[in-house]
Amino acid sequence: MRISRVLLVLFALFSVTAFARRGVTPEDYFLYENASDPHISPDGRQVAYVLGTVDQKQNRRVMSIWLVPAAGGGAPRRLTAEGFNANAPRWSPDGTRLAFLSNRGEAGGRPQIHVLRMDGGEAVQVSRLKNGVMTYQWSPLGSPEGDRFVAVSQSGPSDLVAAADKKSDVRHYKTISYKFNDTGWFDDKRSHLWVLGAEGGAAKQLTSGEDWNDTDPQWAPDGTRIAFVSDRSGKEYEDGHNKDIWVIPAVGGDLVKISDHPFDDVQPRWSPDGTQIAFTGETKRREFPKLYTAPASGGGASKLAVDGLDLIPGELSWAGPKELRFQTGAQGQTHVYRADLGSRKVSAVTTGERAVRAYDVNAKTGTMVYLSNNFQKLDDVYASAMDGKDERQLTHLNTKLWADLDVAPVERLPYKSTDGWAVDGFLVKPVGFEAGKKYPLIVSVHGGPAGQYGTDWYQEFQVYAAKGWAVFFCNPRGSTGYGETFERGIVNNWGVMDYQDVMAGVDAAIRQNSWIDTDRLGVTGGSYGGFMTNWIVGHTDRFKAAVTLRSVVNFISDDGTRDGAYGHAEDFKGFLFDNFEQYWEASPLKYAKNVKTPTLILHSDNDFRVPLEQGEQWFRALKHYGVTTELVIFPRENHNLTRSGEPKHLVESMNWQLYWFEKYLMGKAGARPPDAP
Repeated sequence: MRISRVLLVLFALFSVTAFARRGVTPEDYFLYENASDPHISPDGRQVAYVLGTVDQKQNRRVMSIWLVPAAGGGAPRRLTAEGFNANAPRWSPDGTRLAFLSNRGEAGGRPQIHVLRMDGGEAVQVSRLKNGVMTYQWSPLGSPEGDRFVAVSQSGPSDLVAAADKKSDVRHYKTISYKFNDTGWFDDKRSHLWVLGAEGGAAKQLTSGEDWNDTDPQWAPDGTRIAFVSDRSGKEYEDGHNKDIWVIPAVGGDLVKISDHPFDDVQPRWSPDGTQIAFTGETKRREFPKLYTAPASGGGASKLAVDGLDLIPGELSWAGPKELRFQTGAQGQTHVYRADLGSRKVSAVTTGERAVRAYDVNAKTGTMVYLSNNFQKLDDVYASAMDGKDERQLTHLNTKLWADLDVAPVERLPYKSTDGWAVDGFLVKPVGFEAGKKYPLIVSVHGGPAGQYGTDWYQEFQVYAAKGWAVFFCNPRGSTGYGETFERGIVNNWGVMDYQDVMAGVDAAIRQNSWIDTDRLGVTGGSYGGFMTNWIVGHTDRFKAAVTLRSVVNFISDDGTRDGAYGHAEDFKGFLFDNFEQYWEASPLKYAKNVKTPTLILHSDNDFRVPLEQGEQWFRALKHYGVTTELVIFPRENHNLTRSGEPKHLVESMNWQLYWFEKYLMGKAGARPPDAP
């Protein structure tokens, strides 16, 4: 009997040890499998998608194309060869071929269109554009010129000058726009349209011009015309905001203007019968885009497609003769929506506490495919009927990893701000939470401010929870997903009511959860979230540690050095030089003398959205006033470090955050920085 008890105890101990799960670490990023860009075949039987992984040794991301049955239950199989990146899979209209972009065999790593026959054989490169291909689209079945692609590539005067013949390597600009965070310093190349045969051969350039870019080409259903987006005012590089929808014959010729609004009109999509073009448009700056339709022949006024739309529609498509679909964020979720042109009403197709995105529809087979994730899992590929029913999960990525991890759930925590506005908050309990114990709380503020937090996957929050820290985050005014009035509530309110919204949420979280240790509060955020982090520590001493990433501290210098020149006029009373004092009043730098909280500053040397000088100013000001602070600069990175930076830098940025909170929130004097020998 005694031996049996001993064996039982030993078995229990072995079981706990064998099946114990661990929390998420920064280094788990190297293990993730990331799905993207799913597309369903014309017969509705297969789904092609991109699988992204990380090659940690080479510090790069690896992209490959995979195929999975749309009915579910089948194992995915890889289509593209190892050793080269491949993305942007697109089915031929007859389903016999799959095109994709890859840099294999291309000097300089420029992506080109490749075509793979589904009945076997090697992929064949069909485009050889000098500056590679950015996006592309197959022509429809029955196109008069046969199977073709329309592609977006770049061209400019420097293409005609040999490197040895260039007289200077200086950058010379004449326009107010001369750099962009995602692409860096502008050169003389502009995006234009080319048409080329699906079997290869010479490409024909359809559009040109040195003062504008032509993007988002869309074939007419009969293959005779192509719609695209361009700001032909000649002022695109003079801070222009007047993109329009244009149509050009597929063989080249005169342009026809389709849209008719004084601000940006984008996302042209042909109706199934080719008589109309749907698009999203703005009638004034910073307005939520609305859905419009206009005659595809041009010359007719556009018409509002639905009533009462108070969301931001993206990834627009037709799902039938009288139905448009789009993706949007709403109240902390992201879903696919239906716009019924008959009833002029909008309704959600997908639902639930999750983020649904990157959808594709096949109206003929009645199938929709998309990505879906939630707070506890990364994206997988799903399929459903057109109404969102009969949903089935097609991929099961990261299954082994999830089995090893203890992943924290999220709870909604709605509350009222100090002026009565309703705000959505979210709370994450620490992994291994035990009632009766006290836990530190990290407050995180999202970027934007036009954006939203919600039930999406956030590795940083899981990493915090794994360390035994709770996390609170919210959507203060200025956030999207709650209507235009709420988003525009940021106007003349930077550091005013948005600050009140965040702090009211912190108070609500503490009031409703007595286990939160009010003596151990930390705060962090990036971009606008970094601004708010800086603002918070300049206006309260409640927080024991702060980590600010890519943050604004001085609107006066930021407005003249960022990629979008003078980009805050719509959020303040007007232009910088006409409202100088307001810009300074809203700058955290003005309040640096009030800061007592130890603050870590993370910034990137190629950040053109919030230039490095912002982080430098904050660091020197805090040093001047005797605040405990450190500055970390990431080389070769831009504003998107924590989203698309080099894998090792992305992971290291999380470890810097842990170091700072361990040392100053948890009081561990021996905490070592990631760069310590």
